[in-house]
Amino acid sequence: MNKDKHGSPFDRGSADCYYRRQFNPHYWPEGTGNGEKITDLTRRELTNYREGWNYQLKIGDFKQW
Repeated sequence: MNKDKHGSPFDRGSADCYYRRQFNPHYWPEGTGNGEKITDLTRRELTNYREGWNYQLKIGDFKQW
């Protein structure tokens, strides 16, 4: 799985953190908002989601409302 792909677990973790949403592991295999939203993640997918979340926390870039 490509971590950089729009809709990937890494991408969604990063986006959720950026928008200050709750930690809610999921991804969209066909791109964000397309196809089926996957919420039953494998261990690897959950790790990728968490890596995206933590990356966003580390760089400190968040949506300014």
